[in-house]
Amino acid sequence: MNNQHKKIRLGILLSGGGRTMVNLAECIKRGELAAEIAAVISSRSRVKGVDRARKLGHKPTIIRVKDHPDIDEFSRCIEKVLVEARIDLVLQCGWLCFWKIAAQYENRVMNIHPALLPSFGGQGMWGHHVHEAVLAAGCKVSGCTVHFVTNEYDAGPIILQRSCAVLEGDDADSLAARVFEQECQAYPEAVRLFAENRLTVRDGRVQVKQ
Repeated sequence: MNNQHKKIRLGILLSGGGRTMVNLAECIKRGELAAEIAAVISSRSRVKGVDRARKLGHKPTIIRVKDHPDIDEFSRCIEKVLVEARIDLVLQCGWLCFWKIAAQYENRVMNIHPALLPSFGGQGMWGHHVHEAVLAAGCKVSGCTVHFVTNEYDAGPIILQRSCAVLEGDDADSLAARVFEQECQAYPEAVRLFAENRLTVRDGRVQVKQ
């Protein structure tokens, strides 16, 4: 389905500011990714990510949990948008909602987590909660993890990781900024590997073709 000669169609899921989406869009614009953003879904209507998506020329679809409290219905609404947009790869970009991933999207949904999984992952570990936990634990290194998404929080097969130092005097804001620099490199690289059909999942582990 995917090869390096064809642009893959990306579906973006967001719940917040949309900086990760913007970074990906900039990579695409510079010709660094053989991809196009074909759908944007937000779980919130009044977030900066919605405005940023519109500025990029997209019409984001708002799918809120409170409008679809049944998890199966919520998941079907998301899947419907993805199918209609013929999405090849789904990217969670600050997406904070659980949804059930259908079999047809197995190993076709990625997430980026602002820590080195399996540490500091799971339900409730997002945003500054992660960085505060890293600092409280006295870690000397942090970073980010790109992984395929399964129906368990932050437990999918790891695709790649990038690390950065935790410095003396760091607070959650300064550490978050340093980790985000790594995220801006890691996510596009993972998308590139997918687009080049270089990722294979076997026995719960990702193998990267050279």
